[in-house]
Amino acid sequence: MHFPEVTTAFLSLASTPSELPDGVLSTLKRFIMLLYDHTSTCCDVNVLRKKLFSRKSRSLEHLPPTRAALEQHIKRAVYQAGHIWGQAAIAFVSLPSPYDWGWMKSGDELEPLWTTLSEVSKSCYEFISCGCKKHCSGKCRYKKAALKCTGLSACEGGC
Repeated sequence: MHFPEVTTAFLSLASTPSELPDGVLSTLKRFIMLLYDHTSTCCDVNVLRKKLFSRKSRSLEHLPPTRAALEQHIKRAVYQAGHIWGQAAIAFVSLPSPYDWGWMKSGDELEPLWTTLSEVSKSCYEFISCGCKKHCSGKCRYKKAALKCTGLSACEGGC
């Protein structure tokens, strides 16, 4: 693969970048897309995910991350490589807040901010079935969660 722009993008992030420029972010996204499909002409990683899933029958593990997840991953990588490793030879480093670079606070620890999207189970429940065989009973997981059943359920959303 011949993609010299990605070398320039990586070099621009190698020593304490103050921001992640849109042009660099676009180049890195394009690079990731080419790793998953070297002939892709897609300009959006979410479009490529859909294409690979629907046309090439790829399992979820073999799809690129969502755009939101990829952006957070790139931020964490830039923070580690550009800020932490970029200052490895300096006695007193000056690090920006990790919260601006793909990390979040969980209790007293930092955890990766995996994505800015809500969980599928919380945002797209209408695409799944409650699992009841005929009519919903007290065991219905949707009723327990105070959700309405969907048209994909055996009750066709009538509960």
